[in-house]
Amino acid sequence: MSTQTNTPVHQSVWRAPELSMRWWPVFLRNLLVWRKLAIPSLVGNIAEPLMWLVAFGYGMGALVGKVSVDGTPVPYILFLASGSICMSAMQAASFEALYSAFSRMHVQKTWDGIMNAPVNLDDIVLAEMLWAAFKALFTVTAILGVMLALGISYSPKLLVAWPVLLGVGITFSCIALIFNALAKGYDFFTYYFTLFLTPMMFLSGIFFPLEQLPVVVRTISSWLPLTNAVELVRPLFMDQWPTHALRHVLVLAVYTVGGFWIALALTRKRFRG
Repeated sequence: MSTQTNTPVHQSVWRAPELSMRWWPVFLRNLLVWRKLAIPSLVGNIAEPLMWLVAFGYGMGALVGKVSVDGTPVPYILFLASGSICMSAMQAASFEALYSAFSRMHVQKTWDGIMNAPVNLDDIVLAEMLWAAFKALFTVTAILGVMLALGISYSPKLLVAWPVLLGVGITFSCIALIFNALAKGYDFFTYYFTLFLTPMMFLSGIFFPLEQLPVVVRTISSWLPLTNAVELVRPLFMDQWPTHALRHVLVLAVYTVGGFWIALALTRKRFRG
């Protein structure tokens, strides 16, 4: 892989991001390429969460009945749907910012070709982050449509959930780009999914209320990005406004800003060689 960049070698990789609107052509390039595979991509992204929803929502939901959310009993299918859509945003953004971005960066060397134009590495990383978030938003929009068709929730507050889920995609794409910068091959991403994303799925209140967890685990869970995403989205499905919304937004913002800064620094270091 080429180590040529448009910045002097002596500059710190931890310097502030140097961003411009030149990220847009990179984003548009990814969009034009993806359009050829849009339908298979959509099916692949929504099939698994819908299987979770049907199998657990209707199967286990028939046994569980209702669960309590802040003292309010809600059908288990609604409880699961409001959590699983956040999980879908996380997985879609992570997959795109890992496997697809790594292919463009390392395997296909698309980034090297782009940097021969007047586009710097910072703009490319920003474009990849926003592209992964867009893919996540596209996926959750399709899933929301299915949930509406199934009559799981008709709350008008779901309109607010849409931009919140875009923010969730941005957060997890920033985190995933850190591991993209560190990866030597595709196998490396297995550690990220197995040791980070999968445990977080079971500790963030997607499948069962957090009250079922020990106090120490609940405390740790309260600072996980997926937990804060669910705490913002689930009340909207219940036609309620989330409590402590500012805290949840700030936690996600810290993960987003910190994740992007670290990912950018590590990517700069990788291309510097």
